[in-house]
Amino acid sequence: MAQVYRGGQPYPAGHPGRLTPHEVRTREFAARRRGVDPDEVREFQARVADELALLNEAVRLLSQENDRIKRALRDWQTLHARECRPPNSGHW
Repeated sequence: MAQVYRGGQPYPAGHPGRLTPHEVRTREFAARRRGVDPDEVREFQARVADELALLNEAVRLLSQENDRIKRALRDWQTLHARECRPPNSGHW
């Protein structure tokens, strides 16, 4: 497997970390003879960075909601297990 680099440094264990909006906005590219319009590149970088920021926020909010639902389910299961288990009525 080829070593993958980010910011001039190899990824830890060969796996990429999360790309941040700041990295997208500040990434610079070497000039080429028949290169692209730098203003268009910066505009695109800004759009990608904004979208990435929105997606990161959505992931954060969904993670919080997931944690809340897990806690509520655990609480419900605990309450339900106490109320619904008749003493000495099972096979076990």
